[in-house]
Amino acid sequence: QVQLVESGGGLVQPGGSLRLSCAASGTFFTIYDMGWFRQAPGKQRELVATIASGGSTNYADSVKGRFTISRDNATVYLQMNSLKPEDTAIYLCNAEIVTMVGGGDYWGQGTRVTVSS
Repeated sequence: QVQLVESGGGLVQPGGSLRLSCAASGTFFTIYDMGWFRQAPGKQRELVATIASGGSTNYADSVKGRFTISRDNATVYLQMNSLKPEDTAIYLCNAEIVTMVGGGDYWGQGTRVTVSS
């Protein structure tokens, strides 16, 4: 059974930094796109950043220049700098993973990021 496990969330002051990690575990053949989404209270889930297996990246306009997504084998990272209060949300990891039974879209359980003084 494939699982995505996130870590690295927490409370940080405005202007601070955090690094999120998400590791895929279990038995699988390959991982295609990986990414981070976030959901703030009372708002819809939104894309933050994605990274393809070849390394190409895509960012939401609101985080360009502040956040950097990267990956290393089955782990995806999100380096978040110059954090703002509006970045407060639950951050969820997502990955397209091919297993013995086929391809699928997997989600982590989420990690909370709070930006506040």
